[in-house]
Amino acid sequence: MKTKLVVWGVGLGLLVGASLPLLAHHSFAAEYDQSKRVTFKDASFVKLDFVNPHAWVYFDVTDDKGVIQHWRGELGPPNGLYKNGLRPNMFKVGEKMSISGNLAKDASNLMWAGSFSTADGKAYTARANEAEGAPDGKAPDGK
Repeated sequence: MKTKLVVWGVGLGLLVGASLPLLAHHSFAAEYDQSKRVTFKDASFVKLDFVNPHAWVYFDVTDDKGVIQHWRGELGPPNGLYKNGLRPNMFKVGEKMSISGNLAKDASNLMWAGSFSTADGKAYTARANEAEGAPDGKAPDGK
């Protein structure tokens, strides 16, 4: 009887421990400001990382003083981006693009990159689902 109880206890402990990473997922509102929309119209592509749980786009923006600022944009999960036609190696370093999204609350060079388009006019959604506006499933207006 004691052995069964120990086995069940260990099994339950492993199950609970394995599920803890699921609780670590952050919400859109915790990190990004829905009221601070931004569009960088002349961003230079650096790289696109397809990593879980969210992909990342890295790009450079030149400010009004001519100083290059390095930015990163959080995207949806890689599998959703792949379904939307994005591929990890489809853009060239230095390629010009327009990137739109929401700024981070901490005023760092971080944003939720909701959409972007290339200089030739091809538009891409950076979300896993076209109707999805943010990782929490709400549109940038909170609905």
